[in-house]
Amino acid sequence: MSDVNNIDMFKNDVRYRENIAHIETIPAKKASFKRVDNLNEKIIDYLDSKNIKLYQHQADTYESIKDGEHVIITTPTASGKTWAFNLPIMETMIEDSDATALYIYPAKALSNDQLHVLENLENELEIKINPRTYDGDTHRADKRGIREKSRIVLTNPYQLHLILSWHHQWSRFYKNLRYIVIDESHYYKGVFGSNVAFLIKRLKRIANFYGSYPQFILSSATLANPLELANRLTGEDFKLVDNDTSPSGEKDFILYNPFKNYVRKKNNSQAAPSVHMETENIFMYMMLKNIQTLCFTVSRKTTELIAMWAKKDMTQVKGKLAHRIAAYRAGYQAEERREIEEGLKSGKYLGVTCTNALELGINIGSLDAVIISGYPGTMISTWQQAGRAGRSNQKSLAVLIAFENQLDQYFMNNPDFFFDKPHENAIIDLSNPILQEAHLLCAAKELPLQRGEAEKYFGISQDVIDELVCKKDLHENHRGDFMYPYDDNPAMDHSLDQISSEEFKVMNNGMLLETMERSQVYREAHEGAILINKGDTYVVNDVNLKNGYVNVSKEVVDYHTMVLNQTDINIKKKLSKTKYGNLTIHFGELTVSEDYFKYKKMHFSKVIGTYPLELPPLKFNTKGLWFTIPKRVKDTLEDMFPNDEEVFAGGLHGAEHALIGLFPLHTMCDRFDIGGLSTNYHEDTQEATIFIYDGYEGGIGICEKAVDVFIELLNSTIDMLNNCQCQSGCPSCIYSPKCGNDNKPLHKNATKYILEYMSRLISNDESDDEVEAEVIIENEVIPDDFDEAFELYEKGQYSASKDLLNNIISNDKKHSRALALMAQILYEQEQRDIALIFTKKALSADRSNEMANELEVLLTSKPQKEEVELNSLDDIDTLYEEAYDLYGQGDLATASEILEKLLDFDDKNSEALALMGLIYYHSGMFPKAIEYYKKASKINKNGEMVKELKMRVS
Repeated sequence: MSDVNNIDMFKNDVRYRENIAHIETIPAKKASFKRVDNLNEKIIDYLDSKNIKLYQHQADTYESIKDGEHVIITTPTASGKTWAFNLPIMETMIEDSDATALYIYPAKALSNDQLHVLENLENELEIKINPRTYDGDTHRADKRGIREKSRIVLTNPYQLHLILSWHHQWSRFYKNLRYIVIDESHYYKGVFGSNVAFLIKRLKRIANFYGSYPQFILSSATLANPLELANRLTGEDFKLVDNDTSPSGEKDFILYNPFKNYVRKKNNSQAAPSVHMETENIFMYMMLKNIQTLCFTVSRKTTELIAMWAKKDMTQVKGKLAHRIAAYRAGYQAEERREIEEGLKSGKYLGVTCTNALELGINIGSLDAVIISGYPGTMISTWQQAGRAGRSNQKSLAVLIAFENQLDQYFMNNPDFFFDKPHENAIIDLSNPILQEAHLLCAAKELPLQRGEAEKYFGISQDVIDELVCKKDLHENHRGDFMYPYDDNPAMDHSLDQISSEEFKVMNNGMLLETMERSQVYREAHEGAILINKGDTYVVNDVNLKNGYVNVSKEVVDYHTMVLNQTDINIKKKLSKTKYGNLTIHFGELTVSEDYFKYKKMHFSKVIGTYPLELPPLKFNTKGLWFTIPKRVKDTLEDMFPNDEEVFAGGLHGAEHALIGLFPLHTMCDRFDIGGLSTNYHEDTQEATIFIYDGYEGGIGICEKAVDVFIELLNSTIDMLNNCQCQSGCPSCIYSPKCGNDNKPLHKNATKYILEYMSRLISNDESDDEVEAEVIIENEVIPDDFDEAFELYEKGQYSASKDLLNNIISNDKKHSRALALMAQILYEQEQRDIALIFTKKALSADRSNEMANELEVLLTSKPQKEEVELNSLDDIDTLYEEAYDLYGQGDLATASEILEKLLDFDDKNSEALALMGLIYYHSGMFPKAIEYYKKASKINKNGEMVKELKMRVS
């Protein structure tokens, strides 16, 4: 335990006090208790033996759960949330010997902690609950016993996602399921949170199938929208318990700004401060003063670097302390992490650097100080990390060290905002069509979907089910239920951490280094890129976009790479416009096209070469907001700065960067979750326009929320610009670390003028009265190219027509006329199976579509097939070529029929066997694909099709 004087000394140390922007002293707080009546005698005896009194919020939680309510608890770190929900669950376990409970944690370490608590309660209360963790580390030999005997099972969303389809093996558990506990529920936001929300609804559906209707208990850090989050995660209404009545010691929270006395100027000879070096210096100071300290960093690499530097420096200063320094992050073996956790509790370790892996409620005991190196992205994370210090009545210290970016510097200059700021909204978006379809397929695999269940459990219309049937992803049986018709498990193909299921494997000499999405490949692992993995550098030699591979080789280099891209946006559909005074913010569906056209090799900040890239554009549909800037603003700026040709473009670009930089201040997101575009003229708006959009296919609700808080976003952005002392722009105001245009052009003064002009539009320059938003639903579809596509079809230019139709359909999946015309072209090209799919889609969108109705009649009456007599090898080759051509055109059904006939005549034809295997592979029937590969490879493993199939199934 440290001396309080040592904590106070830091504030006055001459080496650090000049960079202290603010000190907030949070006073100590006494506990408030409440008695609970009618507790089970075993529980009473346990509480008395441990001299435990319940805090008022624990008692309130107990009473609400016993009343049958779904409950969310949002009290701070170390306030006793776990005991608040364990108490009523243990009482139920005592009184109902069959009752079961499922505890869901976002991290394995948390479930391991809770397991020890439950095992101790089982022994102390003398009840048989057999608590066990069930995750990827559980031994196969133990799994059956857990399914058959455990009454409390602890798991994580990833494991639950994979095992729901095996629910018949868990029938005992589901029949008696009384409680579902979702701990650290604030963690479920964005893409991950949206996926988990659908997962929980799948879990509810299975529990209901077995006749149980469990209570939900959620625990969370403090949130702005806890009841909304709980409802979106589970679909239930909740009781909120948020009155923290636990004790806490006094805490000094210091905002520390290495850039406080540094001004970025042209030709400035003064080197910019190093946040990492400042972090290590303060970390060293704490340990030398015997202050047990946890140092949070923004990345795995930084965690390792600061620990390594501190060990090296401590060896020179006070060698016996060097072995008491450690790094902690995800990726370490479970045993290594557990040893460090125990070492923090016992005092073995005096200083530990870590990522946010220790932010969650893992039990590491009481600490004296926390260093937060860089704002962690949300106020929730900030206070979770700061809460790691001072876990009893002792005085503690938290130090937030600012980076040079907009958000960190805004807090340094606005400490009142930082300490008074309400916590963020956790955003979960259940309208993303890709996630909807993925989880409906998983649900249908688990149990056939009855008509109406998509709406009942997931809030998804029957139209989405009908579209999945059209695409043959679902099959409607004779009872009218919708089944997943294939042998594979769709949960295996859908990651909870992302929207797209497309995954690239990064390979080094045949060994898998990591996996990433296509967009990440474009940014970080394009050909020629330098990829860093576990501290080693790799050069990307080749990117196979077709098969999803990135080949790299390990090399020591003294440069890094930075990719450049250009973005184009088309407005697909206007959904709403919100009027703040005379400023209009539009919101709608967008099509974004990102062209990654070149990259730079850089030695530190010096460019040593620029190289072209040949990558197809990255296209996706998303949602975003936009607003226009009139020509008179351009004219005024050009008058003010007559020698700067790019003043208007630089102002728009700077405004885009500055607003995005402070997005996380008002919405619970990372700046890398969103993208932007500014342009002097946009074809869809006919004016200069700034777009800001969700950086994920289908959107995840960030920009929709930002429309609601746009005034606050604009005001804080103007404050940030006014407080930044640089002359022409810097990372603290208008530079962006993710700018695809190399932060050019930018103009700080023009940026300020544009944003202040927008502020004047809101206030009308008349009064300071609060402005109310006027929301107008637009629902306006932007005109498309259908007429041109139809003209091309009539001229017989099928390929050009299909290109336009593909663009129209990608923007509007329910465009009945485009779907029907695509079906007509495919029919005339004798691709009947695919034509039928598009016909059904067209009819699903509009049953009265004349062209589609005529096609349905033609396509559902099967033509007579001409019997083929096979008499020679030439006939076999001809038939194989026909099957191969049909396979290439996507007509898998007809191709497989021809191959079956061919294989009846010659069942040793390795290429035909392999081609049949490829058809099964593309149909999602992987076991059959493997079966045909084995047959083909036994005959000729060097055949072209056999090699192709091997690459797919291996």
